[in-house]
This record gives sequence, structure tokens and C-alpha cells, in this order.
Amino acid sequence: MIDETKTEGGAAIDAALPVFMCSGQGSQKPGMGADLFDVPEVAAAFDTAGAVFGRDMRALVSGGDAAALNETRNAQAAIVTLSLGIARALEARGVRPGAVLGFSLGQITALALAGMVSDEQMFDIVAHRAAYMGQAAEATDGCMSAFLKADEAALAPVVEAAAQGEVLVMANFNCPGQIVVSGATGAVERAEAAWTAAGKRCARLATQGAFHSPLMAPAAEAFADYLQGVEFSEPAVPLISNTTARPLRAADARDQLVAHLTHGVRFEQSVNYLVGQGARAFVETGFGGVLSGLVRRIDKGLERACVQDAKSFAAYVEKEGN
Repeated sequence: MIDETKTEGGAAIDAALPVFMCSGQGSQKPGMGADLFDVPEVAAAFDTAGAVFGRDMRALVSGGDAAALNETRNAQAAIVTLSLGIARALEARGVRPGAVLGFSLGQITALALAGMVSDEQMFDIVAHRAAYMGQAAEATDGCMSAFLKADEAALAPVVEAAAQGEVLVMANFNCPGQIVVSGATGAVERAEAAWTAAGKRCARLATQGAFHSPLMAPAAEAFADYLQGVEFSEPAVPLISNTTARPLRAADARDQLVAHLTHGVRFEQSVNYLVGQGARAFVETGFGGVLSGLVRRIDKGLERACVQDAKSFAAYVEKEGN
């Protein structure tokens, strides 16, 4: 196995170390991470996030109001806080990443883990991004749905036929046999009906809007203006971009983060790129295990784990920590 490979971004992927994967929106659930509040690095992440977001982050995630947690601004705040806290806790116990990969929102968390922005700046980016996306979602009637047993060739004509003049795109390329469609609710419903009629399954996602589609254009415009005031450092740890499935450079960060709102998430392609660079171990820092499950679907030979609670945290540190 290749232990270290030079990447296009200038940093080096250390394939002897695990890839840290940061959770995306939709993984939120009341109570997530509550049994990790006494881990110092997790506590610090919740404290910092609370100061930036101006709310009690512990109360947000430990409360039982799923509807409130699913609101875009709340879901994004909760997910990045827990994901960052777990990653920092692993690092403090000797588990370092050889590369970082986020899924959608998780790409923002990955900016901090890669050293491209500070933790505080990352939370501020999320706060603005969530606000702009929430406003765009409220102004449009859109949604997202995962289509199973799907490939681009089979799904493309379904999407084209179901659009009927409305916005409808293949947004997220998750793993073999799973593509997420995003767009106007009516168009998504027509696509779902056609897919179901063909004997296949689809599942509506817990998002407030049609993310990673042209319906997010107003959010992208506002986000671009905000990012003019953000300075990005070159990554100390390679960050694989969702939009290109290649390492992200500081010079490209603004454009790619803006494009990310209206373009798809190439998660499957990103994992395959990392495997091509020698990576064999992937650990999801965040709740739900969605990403580790996708990795299994992409390549069953890869080592994978999800660190999301006290039990999985202790087990992973015992296995991997120094």
C-alpha cells in the first residue's frame, strides 16, 4: 500500500492514516452526541459553537423537538458542532487524519479539520450558509429524494421527463445504486412516481429545500458576497472537494464552496479517488453512520467506522489511539 502520495492540492495524503469523514445534513436526530458532552474537546466545540450561533447548542441537540432540529439553521449548526468535536477529540487522543472528506455540509466542517479556517471561522461560515440556504428554501417549494438501484444512464431520462419545465437535477452521487434527485416538489414527486412504477424504491430526505440544485441560486449569490471576507489557508491535511472529487486548494475554495450550493455532491467519486491514492480506512465523525454505510456500498474491502457516541468513541480510540 502507498503510504504517502503527493496530491494536486500540494498537501500529502497519508494513506497509513484514516480518512476523516464529516457528516452532512439529514443525519440529525434529537439526543445525538449527548453522552459525549463530558469529553473536553466535544464540550469545547459546543461552547464555541454556542458563542458563534448565539444559542444553547447542548439544549438544541439533547431536546426532543425533531421538527425544530430539522430546520436548516438548527440542523446544520448541530451537525457541524458534533462532527468537529468528535474529530478534535480523536486527534487529541492520537488519531490523526490522512485526509478529510465532508458530505455536503460536512465539507464546511472539513475546512477546519484541514486547517484552511479556524474552528470559530468555520462556525461563522456555517451560520451564514445555513441562513442563506434557509431563506432560499422558504422562497421555493423544493425537496430531495434518494433513488435506489439508480445509475446515471437509467435515471437521466426519468429526470428529464419528470421535470416538465420545473427544476429537477441529479444532485448527489452517493454510492453505486444510489443517486439523490433535487428540485421542485412537483417534479420530484413525478420522478418518484415513475421510479416506483418501474418497481424501484426511493426515499424522501429530511431537508427543508432542494439543496444542490439551481433553486439555491439566491443562496449561492449571497454566500459568494459573504465569502469575499473570508481568508483561506492552504490545507495542512488534504481536503477532497465534493464538486471535483479532487484536493481543494485555497485559491479555489471560494468558487467551489459557492458552486457547491447549486451543484452535486460527488461522494462516490471522492472515495474512489482516495482509494486510488492508497487510502483504505475511513472513519465518520458524526451521527448516523450514513457515510460509513456509503463507503461499504462503494467498496466492501475498505475499513470503515462511525464514531458517534461514547461507546463507539471509546472503542475507536482503544483500537487506533496512541
